Amino acid sequence: MPGNKVFGPMKHGSAAVEVLVPALDEERGGPIDRVHLAKQCLGDANLEIEILRMFDLTIQTYMDRLRQAEDPEEIAKVLHTLKGAAAGVGAVAIATLARQGEQEMQAGRNVESEAIADIGMAVEEVRAYITQQVGLDDE
Repeated sequence: MPGNKVFGPMKHGSAAVEVLVPALDEERGGPIDRVHLAKQCLGDANLEIEILRMFDLTIQTYMDRLRQAEDPEEIAKVLHTLKGAAAGVGAVAIATLARQGEQEMQAGRNVESEAIADIGMAVEEVRAYITQQVGLDDE
């Protein structure tokens, strides 16, 4: 991230990723809760793959927007979008970190660049998992 852009204080910082990701049930598939995703897709494996492909593009796009955003309203919108998309597919760490950032902003505090970096790390972990599971290429 260029410069020292500060989005304000965040209570949980880097520790949130380290705490949340290991807490996921091993049988649930790592950074994405595959049981949750299967329920959302009514057990349709092809739909799961399509959802993961779309989610990969979505989180890449919104993470780029989050890194570039300077307006608090835009940051809040992006955090909200990331939270909802991540919760829908079972990407628990992204949803939790985005929710924490959203709560900080609702409390009148800014979100620090470190918290944005934490979300970015969770996004990259999920994207790597999706690539492994679905076989996506950087096209």
